[in-house]
Amino acid sequence: MQVAVVTFDGFNELDSFIASALINRCRKDGLEAFITTPAPVVTSMGGVEVTGQRPMEFVTEADVVLVGSGIKTRDVVADDRLISRLVLDPSRQLIGAQCSGALVLARLGLLDSMPACTDMTSRPYVEAAGVTVLDAPFHAEGNIATAGGCLASQYLATWVVARTLGEEAARDVIDYAAPVGEKRETVERALRAVHMGESALR
Repeated sequence: MQVAVVTFDGFNELDSFIASALINRCRKDGLEAFITTPAPVVTSMGGVEVTGQRPMEFVTEADVVLVGSGIKTRDVVADDRLISRLVLDPSRQLIGAQCSGALVLARLGLLDSMPACTDMTSRPYVEAAGVTVLDAPFHAEGNIATAGGCLASQYLATWVVARTLGEEAARDVIDYAAPVGEKRETVERALRAVHMGESALR
């Protein structure tokens, strides 16, 4: 199973790298994440240059697509040519967005019938796109999920691993990365956020 971590120019390092690093703990189980970019090299909001591992067209074949955030997301959603390269299918793919990445899902029409999570800076723009924003770190309905706040990227990764490999695999991934002395509570918090996010509006 392949995961496209969509990473635009001006991206937030925490969004793309935390999600991809956690998911790639599962390579031995057949789940692998790739930094997926619209150009060969993109530069983060902090000035870090990254060479994409897969081109944007990879999203059409990926089993999971996670859209990261960044300081240029509003430029992304205004670029018809760039948006046209994001051909997603929630009937067969898990699709998630981090912070301002919710704007991309809204632009693609994937949030027309569901609320979303995003960061405080992006919130007014997501609401202006007609999406109800929740005061929560994670929300999912069916195969679509959103997370709000940079460190909520761990919840997107937890959701992806749990949905593809099962909850025990997700526990193992978070346990590995959790701070020493806080492993149990970190694992339980991540799983609780995902469970609550999936059942919030049931």
